[in-house]
Amino acid sequence: MSNPASPPAVGVLDQGPELTFPPGFLWGAATAAYQIEGAASEGGRTPSIWDTFSHTEGRTVAGHTGDVACDHYHRMPDDVRLMADLGLKSYRFSVSWPRVQPGGSGAANQEGLDFYRRLVDELLGHGIEPWLTLYHWDLPQPLEDAGGWPARDTAGRFADYAQLVADALGDRVKYWTTLNEPWCSAFLGYGSGVHAPGRSDGGDAVRAGHHLMLGHGLAVQALRASRPDAQLGITLNLYPVTPASDAVGDVDAARRIDGLANRFFLDPVLRGSYPAELRADLRGVSDFGHVRDGDLKIISSPLDVVGINYYSRHVVAAPIEGAEPEAYWRSPSCWPGSEDVRFVTRGVPVTDMNWEIDAPGLVETLERVHRDYTDLPLYITENGSAFVDAVVDGQVDDVDRLAYFDAHLRAAHAAITAGVPLKGYFAWSLMDNFEWAWGYTKRFGMVHVDYDSQLRIPKSSARWYADVIRRNGLAAQ
Repeated sequence: MSNPASPPAVGVLDQGPELTFPPGFLWGAATAAYQIEGAASEGGRTPSIWDTFSHTEGRTVAGHTGDVACDHYHRMPDDVRLMADLGLKSYRFSVSWPRVQPGGSGAANQEGLDFYRRLVDELLGHGIEPWLTLYHWDLPQPLEDAGGWPARDTAGRFADYAQLVADALGDRVKYWTTLNEPWCSAFLGYGSGVHAPGRSDGGDAVRAGHHLMLGHGLAVQALRASRPDAQLGITLNLYPVTPASDAVGDVDAARRIDGLANRFFLDPVLRGSYPAELRADLRGVSDFGHVRDGDLKIISSPLDVVGINYYSRHVVAAPIEGAEPEAYWRSPSCWPGSEDVRFVTRGVPVTDMNWEIDAPGLVETLERVHRDYTDLPLYITENGSAFVDAVVDGQVDDVDRLAYFDAHLRAAHAAITAGVPLKGYFAWSLMDNFEWAWGYTKRFGMVHVDYDSQLRIPKSSARWYADVIRRNGLAAQ
């Protein structure tokens, strides 16, 4: 969908004095293993929950799978050269757990690790800082068969896997993210079932969320012991949650959704506790009996950085009997204990995912985390948008995406000006890729990918972002 506020051409943004970012600000782009690598059964890799899910009829649009994706596994050196051409200072990638540790336990698969050794060496050889994410949703299928994230043992298996990766790459990788968006893993994977493994049980989702965080804490402890100089963090997808009005019911609806979307993870990781009101909201779903003594101390193991993925805002209202959810990620089972809360659309411009474009919400989110939770350095580890792109004469002029990036970078600059210790920004995504349940029907990339030929075409947004990186800033408005 087109954004009416989009500029007519790239150059229109290059007017006026600079908005300069702090020296050393880390400019990057991000991807995820299953979305780009392909080579699903090569090099000793075994199936993940996303392989199983995407090969199950009716789970993804048109039955799309990540079997080939962007073929990054075979094209990695060329892709790194493309990153260097764009001037990226850092690249955030994820390691495929079933490529490194087939089956989710036991010894490492050295052939799988060799791919990531080569990737890290290529990045460093081009002056690009590797930013490694250990888990971006690709749980080895045997661990799911044994209970998945609702099972406590999975947390321990994750820590073992983290140690294997640290042993192989810890001498060259400085920045480590344990989990990417555990809300999605827990509440979309085990609550609504729209993501792998496709289970729909609120109690399972709550347990999965806790054990994901427990795995995070155990991995942090393992990494800290073996790589004391590493910069360790977690990436959370956070949303400002706004009541549709000042009515008591709407305000309470916002409190409930904020609890599930944000505080369910922020409070245990950064405060070592679950909010009492969140436990009360979930009393019909879970008695929290899965939380053992000492868990929250492990979960809140000290970090060095906090990653924030930001895309949009939630606007919510009190229940009305019979109201239907308006988007797949807002389906009632995503919100156990608060299934009747309504998500309200406001008639503002949206992306091709039907996500409202709300750059001021990024400022609110960053300021909240800094004000209420931590003085740690913050990084925007994902921010981006899907739009319908067209290749015309070998070029992709994605003015809507460019405008989205421009607005959100201005918001990031405003947050820094307000005192937020924001140290870097990773655009999502480097290239078009397998967009989970949406398959190849949604494009988030700065680089266009023809999935038949695997031709890469940098879009207007990529060329513009390269200039932002070069200038370490953007034009004032």
